[in-house]
Amino acid sequence: MANWYSADLHFGHHRIIDFCKRPFASTAEMNAALIDNFQACVAHDDDLWILGDFAFGRADDTAQFESWFHSLPGRKHLIIGNHDDEVVISLPWASTEYMAEIQDGQHSLVLCHYPMIT
Repeated sequence: MANWYSADLHFGHHRIIDFCKRPFASTAEMNAALIDNFQACVAHDDDLWILGDFAFGRADDTAQFESWFHSLPGRKHLIIGNHDDEVVISLPWASTEYMAEIQDGQHSLVLCHYPMIT
């Protein structure tokens, strides 16, 4: 079992491609590449920690959000971000928190969507 960490996936957010200069011609291409990359790395018994902003869209996109969620492997945990609305939070995550303290091997981690000054 391994822990994997990612943040700001913004599934379905067409403007994030320009905002962050992501190398995709379309949202569909970006979504597919994200899913393919996770499927190539994350095993079924791994923990996948999403540190906020899983998806971006309208509340009536529930089926699409569920499709993206179920396409990702592993036990999925959400650290809630500023774009994670009730539709995202209500997906069947293994856990949902605003902040979590976990142990990853010998490393103690604090997981949060927002930057922290230490």
